Amino acid sequence: MSPIVITATVYNTEARTLDVSSKKKLRRRFTQFFICAVMATTISTNVGCFMPIYDADPAVRARQLIHTSEDLRHLRDEWHRFWFLDQPSHMQPLRTHGGIL
Repeated sequence: MSPIVITATVYNTEARTLDVSSKKKLRRRFTQFFICAVMATTISTNVGCFMPIYDADPAVRARQLIHTSEDLRHLRDEWHRFWFLDQPSHMQPLRTHGGIL
């Protein structure tokens, strides 16, 4: 009976060492992923500060703002077109009685 217990103990210690090393690898991967996620979040929130969206020249900036607002207006038209909100209404402006008057 004792050889079985010793053999089981040997297998458990080997499995335990493998488990510890896999936990270390998993922790290292999670740490690397967490650091990369924090760096990506930090960089993505500061993009507007490092690279301004519009030009510093007021004339060029005004032209860029006009183009942006026109693009947004076209976007709203596309939205209406997609949901069929731009179709003519078939309802009559005055309600009429369907019976004989």
